[in-house]
Amino acid sequence: MPPPTSTLSVPSSSSPSLFPLSSFSSSNNPHVSSFCPAPPTLPKFPSLSKPKTPLRNLTPLSAVSIEKETLISERPHTFLREADGGDDGSVRSRFQRMILEAQESVCAALEAVDGAGKFKEDAWTRPGGGGGISRVLQDGAVFEKAGVNISVVYGVMPPEAYRAAKAAADDQKPGPVPFFAAGISSVLHPKNPFAPTLHFNYRYFETDAPKDTPGAPRQWWFGGGTDLTPAYIFEEDVKHFHSIQKKACDKFDPSFYPRFKKWCDDYFYIKHRGERRGLGGIFFDDLNDYDQEMLLSFATECANSVVPAYIPIIEKRKDTPFNESQKAWQQLRRGRYVEFNLVYDRGTTFGLKTGGRIESILVSLPLSARWEYDHKPEEGSEEWKLLDACINPKEWI
Repeated sequence: MPPPTSTLSVPSSSSPSLFPLSSFSSSNNPHVSSFCPAPPTLPKFPSLSKPKTPLRNLTPLSAVSIEKETLISERPHTFLREADGGDDGSVRSRFQRMILEAQESVCAALEAVDGAGKFKEDAWTRPGGGGGISRVLQDGAVFEKAGVNISVVYGVMPPEAYRAAKAAADDQKPGPVPFFAAGISSVLHPKNPFAPTLHFNYRYFETDAPKDTPGAPRQWWFGGGTDLTPAYIFEEDVKHFHSIQKKACDKFDPSFYPRFKKWCDDYFYIKHRGERRGLGGIFFDDLNDYDQEMLLSFATECANSVVPAYIPIIEKRKDTPFNESQKAWQQLRRGRYVEFNLVYDRGTTFGLKTGGRIESILVSLPLSARWEYDHKPEEGSEEWKLLDACINPKEWI
């Protein structure tokens, strides 16, 4: 593989969240001076350098969306507002309990398989209620970066954030929309190029009608999914992963797996590349056409399936020998990961448009990624096989 024409190192974010993504970071150099040459000095034009009238002070939409978070030294018993009744058995309280328990079990399993790295935890709240717990393991023995976040958020969405949160466009609400959202979100980037990246996210939304819309009903829906993004294909690993997703789905409805598998393939499509981000899994959103209790149980089952779907693969691949060319291919595929999350991911868009916690929103990106000009793997190579599967989704089971 030829040397890269450009490599982007990304500074590390110290906390994960309800809606994934991570800020660019580099442990050695926070700048990207090697990515682009310095621009030439341009002449100054009076008409451009000194506007005749001062620019207006514009208030960003995010400033009026949700309150600024405050870091706290100890996590509270609940992030729910008192008006919600705390742990009263409501869907809100039971979903909060589920994501807290899932965060604990996933982090424990990841620390055990890593053997050296430990999660750093940040807990935060907002004055009007809500908050979250962000956990990041970075530069471990196995994981380059692993983030597992939970969030419980109250706020008011501007209309464009509502459109980002809810794909369906047939029920657009006028004006700002009060909302409640809770979820767990995680992205796991191993060091070894033969060990796949994993993403999972499970969330529950409620929206209230604006006060000037009498009689409008409260809406609710569930969303989420788990998907696998390897740099190299081991069919036994992919089949194992998909079989766990199917098993979780089949407990509730045999139509779920084929429906949500296709949804996943379609959602993680990088339009400007004409390829998927990875090898899929399951994905669903705006799901409210089933019994609410059933969907709560389904989301719980999916979250509890993360460890058995992923950890056996990591244990099998984490110590596989690799060379520089294989590592470079992993970095190229991580470049695709960055592109999808920054351009297409609805969760990222929602978090940014509502003024969410940036360190938590921007946690899913790896520490480093790579772009090469017009790179094409040799036909028939292992790299080509991965790219072909991303272009032409397969039925693995």
